[in-house]
Amino acid sequence: MYFARTDGWYLERIIWVLAGVVSLAGLALALFVSRWGLILNALVGVNLIVFGASGFCLMANMLHAMGARPRLCRVSKAPGNESA
Repeated sequence: MYFARTDGWYLERIIWVLAGVVSLAGLALALFVSRWGLILNALVGVNLIVFGASGFCLMANMLHAMGARPRLCRVSKAPGNESA
């Protein structure tokens, strides 16, 4: 079973929490105000699909600009191993 690390608030973890909060806010709006609140859920779903397919996430870029640092990052090549 996989458990994400919870020892700090890294970029990916913040994204997951914000996606859940926005999705629940959309559900609450749909239940108590108007069905148009479900648009928030659709936007979260579309953003997750776009991120999964392309790696681009506008929220991640904004959070990174505000100082959030990713835990999941590309592995750089070791010095002297440029053959790959």
